[in-house]
Amino acid sequence: MGDHRDDRDAINGANTVYLAELHARWQTDPASVDPAFAALFETLGAERPTTDTSDNSAEALKNAYRLRGHAFARLDPLGLAPTPHIPELSPPDADRDLLARLRRAYSGTLSAEFMHIQDPQQRQWWIDRLETSSSTPAMEPERILLALTRAEGFEGFCQKRFMGMRRFGLEGGESVIVALRTLIDAAARDGAKSVSLGMPHRGRLNVMANILRKPFAAIFSEFAGASFKPDDIQGSGDVKYHLGTATTMEHAGHTLRISLLPNPSHLEAVDPVVLGRVRADQDREKDKNRDRHLGILVHGDAAFAGQGVVYETLGLSKLEGYRTGGTVHVIINNQIGFTTVQSDAHSGIYNTDIAKSVQAPILHVNGDDPDAVARAALLAHEWRRDFHADVVLDVVCYRRHGHNETDEPAFTQPAMVHAIQSRPTTRRLYADTLIRKGILTSDQVEEMWQHFQRRLEEQFAASEHYRPNATDWLDGPQDSTRLQDEPERIQPMTGVPMERLRIIGEAIGTIPKSLNVHPRLARQIIARGKAVADGGPLDWATAEALAFGTLSMDGHPVRLSGQDSRRGTFSQRHAVLFDQETGREETLLAHIAPHQAPLHLWNSPLSEFGVLGFEYGYSLGDPDTLVLWEAQFGDFANGAQVILDQFIASGETKWLRTSSLTLLLPHGYEGGGPEHSSARPERILQLCAENNLRVCNITSPANYFHALRRQIARRCRKPLIIFTPKSLLRHKEAVSALAEMGPHTRFQPVLADPQTITNPRKIILCSGKVFYDLTAERARKSCTDVAIIRLEQLYPFPHHALIQQLELYPDAEQIVWCQEEPQNNGAWIFVDRRIERALRECGHKVQRPDYVGRESAASPATGLPGAHAAQQEKLVQDALA
Repeated sequence: MGDHRDDRDAINGANTVYLAELHARWQTDPASVDPAFAALFETLGAERPTTDTSDNSAEALKNAYRLRGHAFARLDPLGLAPTPHIPELSPPDADRDLLARLRRAYSGTLSAEFMHIQDPQQRQWWIDRLETSSSTPAMEPERILLALTRAEGFEGFCQKRFMGMRRFGLEGGESVIVALRTLIDAAARDGAKSVSLGMPHRGRLNVMANILRKPFAAIFSEFAGASFKPDDIQGSGDVKYHLGTATTMEHAGHTLRISLLPNPSHLEAVDPVVLGRVRADQDREKDKNRDRHLGILVHGDAAFAGQGVVYETLGLSKLEGYRTGGTVHVIINNQIGFTTVQSDAHSGIYNTDIAKSVQAPILHVNGDDPDAVARAALLAHEWRRDFHADVVLDVVCYRRHGHNETDEPAFTQPAMVHAIQSRPTTRRLYADTLIRKGILTSDQVEEMWQHFQRRLEEQFAASEHYRPNATDWLDGPQDSTRLQDEPERIQPMTGVPMERLRIIGEAIGTIPKSLNVHPRLARQIIARGKAVADGGPLDWATAEALAFGTLSMDGHPVRLSGQDSRRGTFSQRHAVLFDQETGREETLLAHIAPHQAPLHLWNSPLSEFGVLGFEYGYSLGDPDTLVLWEAQFGDFANGAQVILDQFIASGETKWLRTSSLTLLLPHGYEGGGPEHSSARPERILQLCAENNLRVCNITSPANYFHALRRQIARRCRKPLIIFTPKSLLRHKEAVSALAEMGPHTRFQPVLADPQTITNPRKIILCSGKVFYDLTAERARKSCTDVAIIRLEQLYPFPHHALIQQLELYPDAEQIVWCQEEPQNNGAWIFVDRRIERALRECGHKVQRPDYVGRESAASPATGLPGAHAAQQEKLVQDALA
């Protein structure tokens, strides 16, 4: 009984491997496991144990190899990995023929982990393919050798011509080119229309050259210091091993577009971006089966295990709003991360263990066996095709040089370096195999090498005069005018005919008779429709619904995602209604007109980094869709700061990739404490330069309506960050008339004082919720000598619009900037000198604004309600004093 009790204690929801081992024991001897497990195996229809002892032993051996054969596999090309002693894989009385077959299937240069998968059909899929040998190679040997020749030849040529320059070469991992070639060829054969690739810098130039056919001359010219982009396109650019590129290939009369998305040195940050791009392609072309547009992610071994965004990306793979039909993950497993060995890089058995969280099968393959690599890649593709699920291909290889070509790896890994230096290249080993088998002669191998070297020499000579064109850097048919914009271009008219607004109002205010809505919510929905019919007043959520609805009717899809965004964190949106009896969902905005564009609203997983990256990628893939990401609270965006810094703020100037992604960041000081007050506008504003973003702190529902529609109305695509309200969502003064969204209306970057103030002694400039606190106190005091002007857009700074307002009050004696945030936070540091410049240019007698707000603080807000109230009261009084 003691052993049985141990069985029950050891098993848990994650320990599926142990459960499979119990099953193997049960098949051999049912009495050896707890009766509860024996009954479970019987109930699940597991294969009953046979009375034949030899059959029992054979089944036990098969299950042992299916479970642990990978641990015995010959995966390390360098032979440094110790061979474990696993008695159950080498039983003394085993059938020798069966043992040989199982070792070939699971413990050769290709092995697999799949027994953690819960679906028995999927497990059987792997058993059938791995235990049945095939004589048909996944790729012809000559093509494999050519791929290796190009991969090794390119790196060697660059090492010779550009000695000491960083390129993060693929030497030691050249078989990755074989894997990618196999995957892309298989996708083309199966009718795919596009493949989107994401990868870090290791081997990136090689992939550009040998997979995406970026001209060698272009790469060589970049080594020499030339720009990657045409001279008439502005931008700061990036190092050559971060850039993206694209190509179109023909396969049996079928066209396949292959894109490599740009990626910074935040190695795995591009993962969700690629998947968002793929999902956009699928949605745009109604690829409901998700087999026409595919994603392939290439990872480093240390980064795959160490970067949390990998888990966040895997976690999106089966969610309705984010799934792409499965992703093939290819790991360049150098068995080291910079100088950190694998035993220090992760806590699991393999760097791929994280993939088991979504039950992805994992293929481990020795990179010095290119045939096995090709076979593994084909299996990965077929799995993705058959089950529309993620799969991992772990190519175990090595790094012939250090982390980069100027690094010395022998400082920290002398044994590994010695093994590498004495080992022939993968190409040489494979060529010798083909010569030995009589497939090619040594002369043919040499001619293949020399032919490619001659081509590289020709391209090197041509690189001196190479000039890039758009096809070298665009990953799709983009309009280059979208890269050109003036910071203070006149706002486009974004108003809508009144009749169309009323049609949408009726749709969002009418509850279908078949839907049993919560009574309190029903009153809110009906009131929303009545407000539109009456011409106002309209609150924030209603204005947003009108913006979404009009864009959809104009033929522009809308996609909003975020944590609890369907209802809205503050119970304001209710874009999706739920039947109180059946749970049936209904999106009223999706039923305005018969031929409107799709409108999708998704509750995201509790992720910021991964989801924001996904939505950024989606915006790249479909620039005609309004794509929005909403933070549950504004400062939760700090969990996605890498995406903000590396992609949203700088992607256009670095990589010439334009995005119209809109971020909704709830912001406002209302006593919510440090984490629920500030969306950290100072961090966003610090990123603003070169007309890269639009940043708004809006107080008017009508202005919000126009800001959203402006994202599509202007052809020049820019990311938009809106600091959205909380208490203002239901503030009786924070409303707009329907006419403010009607014909001949537009976004107003600066809003004048709604009261007529003659010759004020003071002008208060502010942005956001504090405006309503100031106007309420002004009214309470019957103060008639203070004008209050709102900056609804902070960047691009509305310089001329502000001057027009300042010129209305030439005799004001004081001008202050009032904000709720501490002095070292908020917009003050950003607007200070810009306001000063506006005052100087309009010739105002006041030359500098004064600051009014909270004192500088380490925390963005107090968590004490009494302290908050006192601070808020003081700053309002100081502003009006």
